[in-house]
Amino acid sequence: MRGIFTLFRKELGDHFSSVRFLIISALIVMVGVIIASMAGMGIQEEAKGGAKPTLLFLWLFTSTGKLFSFVQFIGFFGPLIGIFLGFDSINRERVSRTLSKLASQPIYRDSIINAKFLAGVTIISIVLVAIILIISGLGIRLIGVVPGSEEVGRLAIYVITSILYISFWLGISILFSVVFRSTATSALASLAVWIFFSFFVSLGAGTLANAIAPISQSAAGVDREIVIQHERIQHTVSLFSPVTLYSDATSLVLNPMNQTTRPIAYALMGPLEKLSAARFQNPLPLLQSLLIVWQYLVAIVAMTFVCFGVCYLVFMRQEIRTV
Repeated sequence: MRGIFTLFRKELGDHFSSVRFLIISALIVMVGVIIASMAGMGIQEEAKGGAKPTLLFLWLFTSTGKLFSFVQFIGFFGPLIGIFLGFDSINRERVSRTLSKLASQPIYRDSIINAKFLAGVTIISIVLVAIILIISGLGIRLIGVVPGSEEVGRLAIYVITSILYISFWLGISILFSVVFRSTATSALASLAVWIFFSFFVSLGAGTLANAIAPISQSAAGVDREIVIQHERIQHTVSLFSPVTLYSDATSLVLNPMNQTTRPIAYALMGPLEKLSAARFQNPLPLLQSLLIVWQYLVAIVAMTFVCFGVCYLVFMRQEIRTV
């Protein structure tokens, strides 16, 4: 245990002293403050002169404003944080010929990979908690609303989910760092996986749904059964992407007005039906929201641990040569 703690402190020191960490932190803080400021000013305009709606504080994180919401920003660019923190974790040690020196120390070999992963998760947690606190303080200043226990609970679940989500990409990048000896190759492989899950899975889901259940406009109108089958196929295939899992889970956790993560019935509604349904919508309690998305949360946790488990096994089976 002493060995992993020593390596953990070393990795934390390396992260905190690196220019990469400073650039990532400054970029996230800058974008988060800009998004929160625009969302806060928009909320001020909408709530001016009227009764403030319930759970208004969560709008700071889900309101799109003129750009995109903070939740969308973390969902799309959050994986890059994990990739940048881990793509050269192991092969950098090989290139600098320090990995064999670490392995020759009186510590367990798995302490090396465990310390690197735990240090990356700690950095991710510090960055996310810091930016959430900054946005919360700025939001209280702008809209004059203090978050209640319901909102704090939802934000806490969102932070934990985001940490696990970015840690999955950290595990992916460390895995490629173990497999490939070149840092450029491991970085490109990690980015390729991110691009595949972010873009091509959703495109493939739409293409497959169009091939199996194409929606065609006829004289009698659109066949509702075909629309339901089309939406079900597209949604099921898109769930193979961790980006979709994270987006569906966090959008429902932070927006209690969402009743489901499957908008099939909503897609069949006309404009007047949607307006009528919105009038009688009540926010879901936190427990009900968790009951809806617990499968997504479990899937994110499972993917994170499976990814790191594969990385752990590959590293433990590799030969570390003394050069």
